[in-house]
Amino acid sequence: MNAHIKIIVLLLPYMFMVACGSTEEVEKADLIIKGGTIYTLNDQKPIVEAVAVTGDKIVYVGSVQEVEKYVAEDTKTLDLEGRTMTPGLIEGHGHFMGLGYNELNLNLLQVKSYDELVSLVANAVEEAEPGQWITGRGWHQSKWNNDNEVMIQGFQTHEKLSAVSPDNPVYLRHASGHAGFANAKAMEIAGVQQLSKENMSQQEVEGGEIIRDELGNPTGIFNERAQTLITQNIPETTPEKDRQAMNLAIKACWRNGITGFHDAGVGREHIQLYKEFKKSGDLGVRLYVMLTGWDKALLEEWYQRGPEIDTVHNLLTIRSVKLNCDGALGSRGAWLLEEYTDRPGHYGHETLPMDFVLETSHKALKGGFQVCSHAIGDRANREILDRYETAFKSNPEAQTDSRFRIEHAQHLHPDDIPRFAELGVIPAMQAIHMSSDRPWAIDRLGEQRIKDGAYIWQTLLKSGVKIVNGTDVPVEPINPIASFYASVSRKTLEGDPEGGYEPDQKMTREQALRSYTLDAAYGAFEESIKGSIEPNKLADFTIFSQNIMEVPEGELLNTEIDATIFGGKIVYERK
Repeated sequence: MNAHIKIIVLLLPYMFMVACGSTEEVEKADLIIKGGTIYTLNDQKPIVEAVAVTGDKIVYVGSVQEVEKYVAEDTKTLDLEGRTMTPGLIEGHGHFMGLGYNELNLNLLQVKSYDELVSLVANAVEEAEPGQWITGRGWHQSKWNNDNEVMIQGFQTHEKLSAVSPDNPVYLRHASGHAGFANAKAMEIAGVQQLSKENMSQQEVEGGEIIRDELGNPTGIFNERAQTLITQNIPETTPEKDRQAMNLAIKACWRNGITGFHDAGVGREHIQLYKEFKKSGDLGVRLYVMLTGWDKALLEEWYQRGPEIDTVHNLLTIRSVKLNCDGALGSRGAWLLEEYTDRPGHYGHETLPMDFVLETSHKALKGGFQVCSHAIGDRANREILDRYETAFKSNPEAQTDSRFRIEHAQHLHPDDIPRFAELGVIPAMQAIHMSSDRPWAIDRLGEQRIKDGAYIWQTLLKSGVKIVNGTDVPVEPINPIASFYASVSRKTLEGDPEGGYEPDQKMTREQALRSYTLDAAYGAFEESIKGSIEPNKLADFTIFSQNIMEVPEGELLNTEIDATIFGGKIVYERK
C-alpha cells in the first residue's frame, strides 16, 4: 500500500499539469505574424491563423490563441490586417545577372513597335560617347505592329536603327535571348559584310544563322550561335558594374516577393561574385545555381569537386548543369520534328550536340549533379528525353531521385508527354510564356500542334509530374502575379481570349501556387527546408495585397506584393 501511495504522490504534479494545461517551456519567438489568411502548402494544415519565427526558422504554425505561448517581452508582431501570406515565392527559371543588367541597360520588354525601339536607341546615343557600345534586351517583333516595316524571314531590317546610331555600335538581344539585332556599325566591327549568294557560306555558323536578304546583305538579325560574331566584340563588363547589377537583381526580387531563385546557366565569374556576396552577408536571395554547359572546363572542375550544397546558411547551392539544346519559337530557333508552318523547310536549330547531352548526363549522374536542359521544340524535347533515358539505364543506382529537368518544355509531341513521369523528369515551364507567345505561336506551329502539345500543364500534372514555374527573366518581367494569372487563366495579360487558350490545360490556383513554392523547392532538392510554412523550415514569406486564391480572375492582376520576409526579416514593404 505504501508503494502505491508513493507512486501516486510522484504522479501528482504530472496529473495537475494535464488537468490545468501544460506549462512546458517553448522557444520564444522573435516575430509573430497573424491577422490574415495564411496558406501553408502543408496538406495537414492548409490554412492557419498565425506563425511564430525564431531566428530564420519557423517554430510554430497554427492558431492565434496557441501562438501567444511564443510571445516574449521583445517579440515583434506583424499584423497582416486581413491580407494574404504564402511561403516565399521561388523563381524557378531565370537569369539572375540578366535581371540586374536589364535594370542597367536598355530595357525593351515593353516596346510595342520598331519605331519605339529606334527612339529609345536614339535617346541613348545622345547620352553616349562616340564609339561606345549601346546594348539592351527585350524586343520581340511578333508583338509589334509591323504593318509599315520591311520584314525578312519574319524580322525587321537594320536601316532605321543604323540611321540613328552611325557612330555607336548597337546590339539588342531578342527577349528570348536566342537572337540579336545589330546596327551597321556593330556589323562593321564584326566584319559581317554583304556577300554574293555563292559566298554566303563563308560566314555560316554551326548552330546559328545570319539572316540576309536576297542579295546577301545582312539584315542585322543574328540567330542562335551566330550572335557570337557580334558579342565577342562587346567590351567585357567591370566588377563594379557586376556588383551594381547584383544589388539591383536582389532588390527586384524583393519587390516581387521572390525569396528563392533558380539561376539557369552561370559562369565562373558570377559564381565568384555570388560567393563574395554570401560572405559579406549581402546575398538576400537563396540562389540555386546551374553551371553553364558552354564552359566545358568549368564542368570538368565541378565534376571533380562535387556539388556544393549550402546546408548551413541555405543561401548558395551549386549542384546542377544547364545545357542549351535548341532555340526559341520567336526566333524560329526551336528544334521541331516537322517544319515551321510559317517558314516551310525550316526546322529550327540543334544548338548543342546531343552526344554532349548524353556525355553530360552520364558524368552528372556519377558526380551527383542534376542536368537541366533547355528545350522548347518537340524534337529537342524528344532527343533530350532519349539521352536522359539512356543515361539512366546505364546508371540505375545513380539515377534514383536524380530529378533531371527540361527547362521550358513548351512544345511536346503527344508520344513524349507520359515520358516525363515515367523517367522522373521535371518540366520547368514558365506560364507567362503561354500568355505572351500563344497569340503568335499558332503561326509557327499551326492549330493541331498547338492543341496537342503546347503548354500542356494540366496533362503533365495529371500524369504525376511536378511543374516548376517562373518567368525566365529577363525574357519576361519577373512579376510572379502575371505568371500566376497566366497559369490559371491561360489568357494574355489583356484578358484575351474569353475562357482562355486551350482552357482544359489551366492550372488550379493551388497547383499554380505549388508550382511557385513547394514544387519549385522540389525541383532544387530543397522541399525539406522551404516551399511550405511548417515548423523548422526557413522563415521566407510573401505577403499579397489581396487573396490570390479567392479573388475573381479578372482582379488577379491588380494584386500587389505588399511585403517580403526573408529569413525572418522584413526586407521589403510596399509604401
